[in-house]
Amino acid sequence: MILHTMTADPGGEDYTTGEGLRALLGRLHEDGPGAWRTDPTAARLMTYAADKYAALARKHGLDPWEAASAAFDVMRTRSAREAEDPWAVVTHAVRITCIAEERGQGLLCSTHQARRPHYSVFHDAERLSDRENPLDDYHPAFHVTDPDPDEDTDPGETNPDEGRRSAEPAGVVTSASGAVEDAIAFVTVLGWPPQTARAAVEHVCQALARAGSRQSAFEVLRRDQHSRALLDLPGPSWTALLRVLLGNPAPGLCATSAGRGILLRLLIGETLPVLLHDDDLVLTVSLAAPKHGGGR
Repeated sequence: MILHTMTADPGGEDYTTGEGLRALLGRLHEDGPGAWRTDPTAARLMTYAADKYAALARKHGLDPWEAASAAFDVMRTRSAREAEDPWAVVTHAVRITCIAEERGQGLLCSTHQARRPHYSVFHDAERLSDRENPLDDYHPAFHVTDPDPDEDTDPGETNPDEGRRSAEPAGVVTSASGAVEDAIAFVTVLGWPPQTARAAVEHVCQALARAGSRQSAFEVLRRDQHSRALLDLPGPSWTALLRVLLGNPAPGLCATSAGRGILLRLLIGETLPVLLHDDDLVLTVSLAAPKHGGGR
């Protein structure tokens, strides 16, 4: 703990009290901006503020002098100079700033943005690799619910799940990982280089998991020039692949095969042979295949 010795200064202010702090802030304001750099009482005031708010700063993972810096910003305002209790105003502002600083570090954004509810409602940033379970095990974008779970159940079956599995046609995809692998195989069969097909499809699936909806993922990826450059794909090939995987976002096509996209079609039970009999889909993927290793 820092011990402060109060000595007489030109203004005679006792800045530890509300009245003394108000008098000191008023004098420093009248002396001009240079007073904060040269006045010895101002220097002692900032040391006192760093000590006063040290515990609050540590609570939010900050250095005490970061809290003192926030206090300095508030002390130069008119509201602090004219407040009935200047220390209450300063403490409230410092607390808000410390919270915003902590949220900004967690959200990987500026303190100014972290103060706004539009950003602060989100959880802290985290890496996908930090989770122990595969993405398709917990993200709702990869979950499919049977609308009629009892339709194919044999009453004589002792295990309803076994009865449902036995009633499913051969080749039905029942997992998100299987749908991803079939999508990669589908694109590869139609002329796409295997490595490019796998990298592109997996990247689209990761973006879909982050966005939470196919339409949102499509809009984000459509403008993602960096990812397209890393995949070394020409613009028409990239756009066509997005429409094929995620579906055409046009409102009039949402209930059609073109609007669903092959990822959703595979998840709801369509198979690779069924997709390969879709002439429009096969033609679109074939024509979009990069011919010479990509381009810009």
